[in-house]
Amino acid sequence: MALKILEWRKANTGDDAEMSFVDHLEELRWHVVRALLAIIICAVVVFVYIDEVMDVVIFGPIEKGFVTYSWLCKVGNQLGMGDALCLPAPDVQMQTTTFGGQFISSITIAFVCGVIVAFPYVFWELWRFVKPALKPSELKNTRGAIFFVTFFFLLGVAFGYFLLAPFTFSFLANYKIGTHNIIETKPVLNDYIDNLVDITVGAGLAFELPVVSYVLTRIGLITPRFLREYRRYAYVALLIIAAIITPSPDWMSQMIVVLPLMGLYELSIVISARVSRKIVKREEEEWS
Repeated sequence: MALKILEWRKANTGDDAEMSFVDHLEELRWHVVRALLAIIICAVVVFVYIDEVMDVVIFGPIEKGFVTYSWLCKVGNQLGMGDALCLPAPDVQMQTTTFGGQFISSITIAFVCGVIVAFPYVFWELWRFVKPALKPSELKNTRGAIFFVTFFFLLGVAFGYFLLAPFTFSFLANYKIGTHNIIETKPVLNDYIDNLVDITVGAGLAFELPVVSYVLTRIGLITPRFLREYRRYAYVALLIIAAIITPSPDWMSQMIVVLPLMGLYELSIVISARVSRKIVKREEEEWS
């Protein structure tokens, strides 16, 4: 894929004599370096304020005062469901089993937060490298690419953090086996962080489905007819993705993930159909 992009850049920029293949690789290297530098800078800032980040952001979904718990309870009462949506907040005490456990967890959190915060800039750097390979007509159809990619990613991260994470941790922390209450849940810190990262980043990537549909339709790999015909198989795949994103095995958490993904799949069909119509229209204009 990288070789194709480099060839496209060489063919479309018209600077064959000025930039060799190695020059293009050098340019790609600097795009990657700047993207990594942005991630590192954001990670360092997060690490400097790691106490505030841990207290407010990371431990938020397991705090009793987290906004999701009170909001879901109010929604349940307004819908006449009583306390069905009033989730009990996890009552757990974190622990580490190694001397460097807290330090390693701080590094992990700083890096992940750095990636999320710097995501718009990282994608912008990638876009700057790919952009010269696109024709003017293709550039016209990619307006707002950075905005939409960033929007759907951050929307997925917010969905995972504010809705899916509280459901998951509430279920897992309050799930009991046996009747003697002699088992106490004492989660390890890095296990909690791993689950939180999987939920938020996984949801962010899953929410890129409409963008992927747009790109694949543009290059001719999928059509709206294809998406409609394989809808049932796609839903099965979405159920599997939901099971991977959510460590919680309860059906409520699964449905919270899979329903928005199904909605995004339907939105992908609409986007694909719109792109397909534009392609057909342009081809008819070219032949006329």
